[in-house]
Amino acid sequence: MLRGRRQRVQAMKMVMAVIKPFKLDDVREALSDAGVAGITVTEVKGFGRQKGHTELYRGAEYVVDFLPKIKLEVAVTDEQADAVVEAIMQAAGTGKIGDGKIFVWDLERVLRIRTGELDGDAL
Repeated sequence: MLRGRRQRVQAMKMVMAVIKPFKLDDVREALSDAGVAGITVTEVKGFGRQKGHTELYRGAEYVVDFLPKIKLEVAVTDEQADAVVEAIMQAAGTGKIGDGKIFVWDLERVLRIRTGELDGDAL
């Protein structure tokens, strides 16, 4: 499959965070300051413990089950992972319910399509 390519050099992590939409610019800036070269951002809807909320529209109350959120995905080296998680926590936190979650898992391989670079070099 990747004949002639060098073997894996760096352990990698995938950091995924679900945050409030209005915190995106703060988080992006904090990640940039932490040395992150790129992120993937997706607009999503969901709920956690807060289970949505009720709103009033033309006098009628209705339940909003799925709240708008932003999902960030960042591939980083093992050495960067803790700093990235800390940057997201500091920038996304409001101290209120619904601030979001951060998930971190091992990333087996990263490959840059254009050049064939692997792992940390591919970032």
